[in-house]
Amino acid sequence: MPITRPDEWIAILDFGSQYSQLIARRVRELKVYCEILRNDTPASALGASRPRGIILSGGPASVYAPGAPRCDPALFRIGCPVLGICYGMQLGADCLGGSVTPAAAREYGHAELSILKHDPLFSGLPPTLKVWMSHGDRVTGLGSDFEILARTANCPLAAVRHTGIPFYGVQFHPEVVHTPQGRDILLNFLFHICGCRGLWSIRSFIDQAVEDIRATATNGGILCAVSGGVDSTVTAALCARAVGNRLLAVFVDNGLLRRDEPETVERVLRDALGIRLVVLRSEDRFLTSLRDVTDPEVKRKRIGHDFIAVFREEAARHEDLRYLAQGTLYPDVIESHSPFQGPSATIKSHHNVGGLPAELGFTLIEPLRYCFKDEVREIGRELGVPPAMIHRQPFPGPGLAVRVVGAVTRDRLDLLRAADAIVIDEIERRGLQDRLWQYFAVLLPVQSVGVMGDERTYENVVAIRAVESQDGMTADWARLPDEVLAALSNRIINEVRGINRVVYDISSKPPSTIEWE
Repeated sequence: MPITRPDEWIAILDFGSQYSQLIARRVRELKVYCEILRNDTPASALGASRPRGIILSGGPASVYAPGAPRCDPALFRIGCPVLGICYGMQLGADCLGGSVTPAAAREYGHAELSILKHDPLFSGLPPTLKVWMSHGDRVTGLGSDFEILARTANCPLAAVRHTGIPFYGVQFHPEVVHTPQGRDILLNFLFHICGCRGLWSIRSFIDQAVEDIRATATNGGILCAVSGGVDSTVTAALCARAVGNRLLAVFVDNGLLRRDEPETVERVLRDALGIRLVVLRSEDRFLTSLRDVTDPEVKRKRIGHDFIAVFREEAARHEDLRYLAQGTLYPDVIESHSPFQGPSATIKSHHNVGGLPAELGFTLIEPLRYCFKDEVREIGRELGVPPAMIHRQPFPGPGLAVRVVGAVTRDRLDLLRAADAIVIDEIERRGLQDRLWQYFAVLLPVQSVGVMGDERTYENVVAIRAVESQDGMTADWARLPDEVLAALSNRIINEVRGINRVVYDISSKPPSTIEWE
């Protein structure tokens, strides 16, 4: 489904930075729409799409290295302002006659930035700022058309601007929280330099998304895949607003869901939102496909193929269904492949992105494809989705198949469901859910020796995962109180027969992912 950009938008070219998505988040927070594009997007395409500004992200490469990612140098001549961040600054300087060399000492961490020249980029800011550096190269030479705007003790050219071309470069990272006034710097670039007005809002997004869905689904019905999570629920609500009864929501009970999930989904979609719903009981089919499969990528792809097969079969019962709607989000797209074939690494396939067959058989509708999770929740509130559904913790598309590490069987799923229900109950009973992004159990493919009732046991191990995050792109493990961890361990071991050991995951993202598979 083509998605219409608003007139006021910013293009972010990705050079492989772990912070590219964070730049997009910060821009959106300032009510300016943006998209992450390929680093080599042609200047002609950029010019035709008329962005108000362009941001060049950081990246791990050196601009002077063979094969380093480049941009189309003509983009500096299309007339809109360009902000280069870290690698983006070095690339801009290199394209415009400057020189980049390895720094005498790599610089990672806080630095004090001294502003040398009054400029709109630093409007309203004090003469010294705390900034976050993360670079091994630096700009060491500039042509006469450049001005130096700021420096640090180790980086004489920490911020620069070109006097003849609207190019700005900063060696530090304004998008991270470690640069406390980075938001103000980005605001200055967007509003004072690019002339943005901050017109993008969730309400305007909803209006445009509904219009785009109607423009796409002109001659048939929409089959919407719903999982019970906020993403697919909001997608269904958007489609219902666009086409009314031409929407058929299909919920697949594939045997990979949390306890009481099917009943919750039916209650919300049918009763609260009035959406036409079909529930398909397909547990045997999915578990057969997953028999003896231990590779998580194979799991995801098989589940994706089974979902599409089930939807095709259901669609065959309804002659007018020609479109498939999915709750794909921006992080799903980013993690499933390099953004727009850029240099960022693939993290994992999502069943509704990386697992789709080549011949889909439907026209795909993904109205949330460029949205982050908190934006989806705000959209849901505007559409009247019940708060309990909006604030449900994220749940992976492949369900418990990727939380049963290793082989997936009914018995192992039942063990995990029981342990996971205890984790949810304890967290929510104690009122801790609002500070957590996700909290769940993972069944590990190992057994351990224990002693229960003076007898030796050799049973399963469960890991508890609880993380804090703003958008799921980065996350930190939650420092749960000792008494909560003790209660979780005690209840799981005592109430779930077949588990005799509980461990707590204290890994952050990065370097780990939130899910184990």
